[in-house]
Amino acid sequence: MKRKLLFLFGVSLALAACTKNNQSPASSELSKTGTPALGDRTLATSGNAAINAATVQQTVEGFGGASILQYIADLTSAQRTTAFSPTTGIGLSILRVAVDTSSSAFAAEVPTINAAKSFGAKVIATAWYAPASMVSNDMVKPSSYAAFAAHLKAFNTAVGGVTAISPINEPNDTGGAFLQDSAPDVANFVAQQGANCGAPIMAPEPFNMSQSFITTFLSNSTAAANTSFVCGHIYGATPAVVSSGGKQVWMTEHYTNSSVSGNDWPNAMTAAKEISDCMNVGWSAYVWWYIRRSYGPIDESSNITKLGYVMSQFARYVRPGYVKVSCTYNPSTGVYVTAYKSGTKLVIVIVNQNAATTFQTFSISGLTVTGFNRFFTNSTTNIGSNSFTITGGSFGINLTGSSVTTLVSE
Repeated sequence: MKRKLLFLFGVSLALAACTKNNQSPASSELSKTGTPALGDRTLATSGNAAINAATVQQTVEGFGGASILQYIADLTSAQRTTAFSPTTGIGLSILRVAVDTSSSAFAAEVPTINAAKSFGAKVIATAWYAPASMVSNDMVKPSSYAAFAAHLKAFNTAVGGVTAISPINEPNDTGGAFLQDSAPDVANFVAQQGANCGAPIMAPEPFNMSQSFITTFLSNSTAAANTSFVCGHIYGATPAVVSSGGKQVWMTEHYTNSSVSGNDWPNAMTAAKEISDCMNVGWSAYVWWYIRRSYGPIDESSNITKLGYVMSQFARYVRPGYVKVSCTYNPSTGVYVTAYKSGTKLVIVIVNQNAATTFQTFSISGLTVTGFNRFFTNSTTNIGSNSFTITGGSFGINLTGSSVTTLVSE
């Protein structure tokens, strides 16, 4: 991990059930079985969520988590399926691993990497440190740049290839037990050796998603040319538009509260909003910290937590290669909407932070949709489902309080 304290994370998503087109705000919400859920107070919507599928924004690379063998034991075979299967598990589509300082440890990463790939997940790798002979004062020695690049390439080869590799984790976190190269130093390494690391470069991976660190790094034009993805972590920061020189932005590590469990519902909803915010500001990837931890998406007893079910509302249905499309992000108080498409399929993810059931209207242009399969998670239901039809591209649905709903077009 890092010196940051890990925390237990809890989740409860509010049941969003099936309502027909033109149904009024007072219409009863339907449960997973179609039975009216009585006693909910319904808030009328204050604005329409307009989705324009013809206006394409960023390509989504995925939603994932980390397995860091230097700190905790590897995932079991069953846990790998639970983490990465998009049908029976969470559906994580990115696995983050660490590049060990010893090449003798590389092979230990292969079982989980191969399992993740078998479910269609991308694999990204980060170096926390370099072999001791290559380091001086917690920085890679310029005279060792070629040797460090060879070390990263050897890792990539040993594990069967990764989607991207980061040479240095959080170099601007000076209290961390890892490399602390300056932005110009990271840029010099990538400029000189980025093409020799065996995989596309994701960099500079700063703490706080520091725009100044990223800007300084990208000011080295050769380093920028050798960089495929701009990445960073949002500890101590909030999702915001990043000036990345036109490159995809990946959020490659975060967790929210180390003092509660993965089944704490308010914290799970905090994570749901955070993931939604990251997509809204144009980022292409969101990667949680440990996959298996008491505060993570899978707990130490191998159960999917509420956090895990919240993440699955994105990860199962918004797969790598989908593109985000234009939509009204905050159409009503407490309601946040992002939309994605793949070909003629439209996926809408809705986070309702209101305690009360909220009626929300939608309109769709740029794509013909006749109905949706609806999936929802709340404090009592995990990936409940039902379906409904629409006419003319406009519809309204009830969103139960404190819930995440995913609509997948039929």
